[in-house]
Amino acid sequence: MKQTAGLLAALAAAALAGCASGPATLGERSVTIERTAYGIPHITAPDPHALAYGVAYAYAQDNVCMTADQLVTVRSQRSHTFGAKATGLLGRRYLPNAQIDLFIAAHMDDAALERAWGQASAATQALAQGYVAGYNRYLSDNAARLPQACRGKPWVQPMTLAEYRRMAEITAAQAGIVALADGMLGAQPPQPAAKAAQAGAPAVDLADAAQALRERGLLDSPLGSNAWAFGKDVTANGSGMLLGNPHFPWSGPNRFYEMHLTIPGQMDVMGVGIGSYPTVSIGFNKDVAWSHTVSTGKRFTLYELQLAEGDPTTYLVDGKPEKMTARTIAGRTLWSTRWGPLVVIPRAGLTWNAQTAYALRDANTGNTRMLDATLAFARARSVEDMRQAHAGLGLPWVNTLAADRSGRVLYADVSVVPDVDAAQLERCAPSKPAAALRAAAGLVVLNGARADCAWQQDRRSPVPGLIPIERMPIAVRSDWVHNSNDSFFYTHPAQKFEGISPLVGDASLTRPRTRAGLAEIPEMLGRGKVTLQAMQEQLFQNRNFMASVIVPDLRAACPQAPSSEARAGCAALQGWSLRNELDARGAHVFREFWRTARSIPGVYRVPFDPRQPVATPAGLKMDDAAVAAKVWGALEGAVKTIQAAGFALDAPLGSVQRPAITEAPIALHGGEEFEGVLNNLGRQEPAPINAQGLRIDYGTSYVQTVTFDARGPVAQAILTYGQSTDPASPHATDQMKLFSRKQWHTLPFHREDVLQARVGEPLRLRVQP
Repeated sequence: MKQTAGLLAALAAAALAGCASGPATLGERSVTIERTAYGIPHITAPDPHALAYGVAYAYAQDNVCMTADQLVTVRSQRSHTFGAKATGLLGRRYLPNAQIDLFIAAHMDDAALERAWGQASAATQALAQGYVAGYNRYLSDNAARLPQACRGKPWVQPMTLAEYRRMAEITAAQAGIVALADGMLGAQPPQPAAKAAQAGAPAVDLADAAQALRERGLLDSPLGSNAWAFGKDVTANGSGMLLGNPHFPWSGPNRFYEMHLTIPGQMDVMGVGIGSYPTVSIGFNKDVAWSHTVSTGKRFTLYELQLAEGDPTTYLVDGKPEKMTARTIAGRTLWSTRWGPLVVIPRAGLTWNAQTAYALRDANTGNTRMLDATLAFARARSVEDMRQAHAGLGLPWVNTLAADRSGRVLYADVSVVPDVDAAQLERCAPSKPAAALRAAAGLVVLNGARADCAWQQDRRSPVPGLIPIERMPIAVRSDWVHNSNDSFFYTHPAQKFEGISPLVGDASLTRPRTRAGLAEIPEMLGRGKVTLQAMQEQLFQNRNFMASVIVPDLRAACPQAPSSEARAGCAALQGWSLRNELDARGAHVFREFWRTARSIPGVYRVPFDPRQPVATPAGLKMDDAAVAAKVWGALEGAVKTIQAAGFALDAPLGSVQRPAITEAPIALHGGEEFEGVLNNLGRQEPAPINAQGLRIDYGTSYVQTVTFDARGPVAQAILTYGQSTDPASPHATDQMKLFSRKQWHTLPFHREDVLQARVGEPLRLRVQP
């Protein structure tokens, strides 16, 4: 009771907007929340402030404990609340709470964030203020009735506007400094003996450097997606069609939330948003549908510093010394330069020694433009409007694919990328070991000893130092475009781009899903004009692309299998359909085999050829005895791992693969990123099968198909994990069961459809001006 009373007192002190729910009187502002099947809220409000008020209230009804936990993070109170050694989620990584608290205290500059938000539109600022008020209103109304996970907990407290801005900052910068939080905290001046130690430092293992960046989500990011957009040349109805299939975490604030948002006469949009963003990130309105995929663009650059002789906290720029800035927070001194904070990544050879240090400049720090971009998307009437909506450079780390009712489609990677072109990369090259990290681990390191290695300043860019829309890859077509997280280079076989910075992307192809899309889309088009059903069926065929190019060679070599384990693995793979369906037998054997075998040097019979991106690499080089021995070793290891976990080699995939976020026995179809299954399911922290099976907490999340008829949008979707993170909610796993059955549901967008589909009575909240 004391804890609940304390929360109520805090809420009163926060001067909450709104009063008790109920009918509004004439002249009052109100927001209405109506729910349809699967708990989808349809929120109608007179203005952006009231709309965000309703979004926050509805979201808290389903996810209040997750938001309260996230607020503990941005308050830098995780150690005090949950223990310093326990781990928490910061952006995309789990770190010890003590590290999270120190990073938040060090990185968050509330005054700077307030100034940045002051540059946003009045509508965006109203959205932020309304969200804070709506969340606090929910706590006021329900302090004694919160879900079990946070009921009566002292850490459930009202939100402030400064805390809201901090949550948005983590989202924007999670592909930059947030991912290297421990590297920033670990950057400390070298001890006197460091100079001698440096002389004998071993050469960097570039493969391990790449793995270090992979573990931080900065190389081969675990966040991925597929998006396909089809134009009038290839669709059955002559209108645009879109398949959106983002692959995001199933837990934490990056989870999607379905909603329909309406400001009469101004905006009517439906789809999903993430966390504390009270707008639709992926969705549709009456004229346009869009989805996003994580792009290959770089969000930061590192600068290699030349340190002054005898003073490792002074660095040289054009031969002149500059003193580093020091701040002491919670007993730890943190260091910064004109280029940004110092960071270390020891496994990549980026350390602070007597001669050299490294600083990081993050392009998304202070990016408050995302809400303005999503508002512009919501109001778009064509793909050309969508194109123009990108001009403010608000999208922090994603591509956009869109289709409109007239049958035009768009691909655009107009995201936040430092303005560094190919010539500057060459001119500002760092030491050879640091330069090697770009190809090996995706890290761009520039020469910090030269002032002219600062990011370029194109006068057309609304954000100094970022590449403007005029120099980013954009395609508008009437046939099709696609993306599966490789670069713009693979948008469409006939689409060419010129003059694009290497920091946006290049011709490298690292995602087997890109190959799958480039193979499966033409195959689907070969069967006739595209329909929504055709897109849905193509995605959920669950073809394992890498198995299709690997397993035939393995099967052919199986008569020479050198051990009982290898022969057992071969037997399990002989009858497999090469698809990751619920009833597929052998799919888990291939996964555990390929998890290891894909890293064998020279494993492919046909190496990658950029002229044949779909057909290569392919096959197994089984005529090479050394490679063959390692291939058999990988298969033997897979068999032993599966048997040790207690599963049969011929077990159906549905009995092995199930969700990690619930103990409900829900079978899941789909496959891992490295297998090239378009319906991508996996783990945020990859791990082999164990006694619990293959427990999924990442991948296909919100999947939608949209086209247009005379009335407007025709949309079907599945939110694979459901709306709520409360295990007691009926919407915690209801859509996961739909996903298991491949059962899509129609989204009610038109007013008459919403009224017909409405479940329960609407909730109307009065909003204080």
